[in-house]
Amino acid sequence: MVERIDDVVVDPVTYGTPRKYDDVFAGLRRNDPVRWTEPTGYRPFWTVAKHSDILEIERQNDKFINDPRLSLIPIEEEDRRTRAGNAKLIRTLVNMDEPDHRAYRGITQAWFMPMNLRKIERDIEGLAREFVALMGERGGRCDFVNDVALWYPLRVIMTILGVPREDDVKMLRLTQALLGSSDKELSGGTNDIQNRQVAAQEFFRYFGAIAEERRRDPKGDLASVIANASVDGKSIGVFESLSYYLVIATAGHDTTSSVMAGGLHALIEHPAELRRLRESPDLLNSAVEEILRWTSPVKHFFRTATQDYQLRGKRIRAGDSLMLCFPSGNRDEEVFDDPFAFRIDRAPNRHIAFGHGVHQCLGLNLARMELKALFKELLAQVDSIELSGEPAWIEANLVSGPKRLPIRYRMKNRAEA
Repeated sequence: MVERIDDVVVDPVTYGTPRKYDDVFAGLRRNDPVRWTEPTGYRPFWTVAKHSDILEIERQNDKFINDPRLSLIPIEEEDRRTRAGNAKLIRTLVNMDEPDHRAYRGITQAWFMPMNLRKIERDIEGLAREFVALMGERGGRCDFVNDVALWYPLRVIMTILGVPREDDVKMLRLTQALLGSSDKELSGGTNDIQNRQVAAQEFFRYFGAIAEERRRDPKGDLASVIANASVDGKSIGVFESLSYYLVIATAGHDTTSSVMAGGLHALIEHPAELRRLRESPDLLNSAVEEILRWTSPVKHFFRTATQDYQLRGKRIRAGDSLMLCFPSGNRDEEVFDDPFAFRIDRAPNRHIAFGHGVHQCLGLNLARMELKALFKELLAQVDSIELSGEPAWIEANLVSGPKRLPIRYRMKNRAEA
């Protein structure tokens, strides 16, 4: 049976099969880079597959806005949300447009700038050292995803928010429930809006208590910044405040963990590049940028046209949705020389793994800092590393990366490290 291309574009299985994704979107870039897409079970939209077109849309945030459609949601689930009177579980930066977006982004933007992050750089390096050292306690084998990549960025974010370490297990459970992966193995076969609503309520109760405490007794953490934030001279609403905690906690580790696991897999699969990185640690910065391009954990976001617009000769009508396909943009043959090659010294590297324009990822500097710290420690503490089984990828069309990465490795002795 021949698959309909429109259904393949939305199918979570496509995103859990990197080679299939690459083949499908390479064809779209060649033959139909701005495609009117009518998949079964979804409202139609334009699939935007090329780097330059994604940038063109992202640069014009007045003509292409985030609200009301941000990501792929089946019609059936949209209808369930509407009937439940809860079309949007949260209201965060990724949902907002101007002027609210600029005002709410300004609450934490300075906190995420490099100058401020340098204050916690040693803490992040210490956490990276700790989690890589834990690999040594595993006896030379582990599942890098579930033993390291999920926990290290989570602990970084929770440290920033002032959440005690003993609550990390709860936070991971809640964030995974809120993200509601379509991967049947990870979701237990369910992808129910009610489950996410319950998780959101529990999350809100948890951070509601933290916010109340930080208003009484502010500390130097990000939780205090959000708890005491104001816009136009007025304290932000409870819903917006709690949504802010939620997006920092979830987006702050889910995407980063996917990059870490996907990046290690890429280095293992390209031993010559791993060897170059060992021999030339000054390539770490460019290696991290190539890992970001290669993994592209955020698979898409939607924008909605506010007016009629011409894009590659296609007439985009006001109200039409456009799906910006970031991994496809990061494989664009017109932008990247030999885009299907993993090269740690790639230059230039104009990847869009963090998006572009006013909605570019708020935490990109933090993510880079975490990635550099982790891979620096891996190079310092691990002498050799290889796969010890078949890796597997999350079947999800919004955010995905490896869900299993079994590895075998030899740690350096203390004198060598």
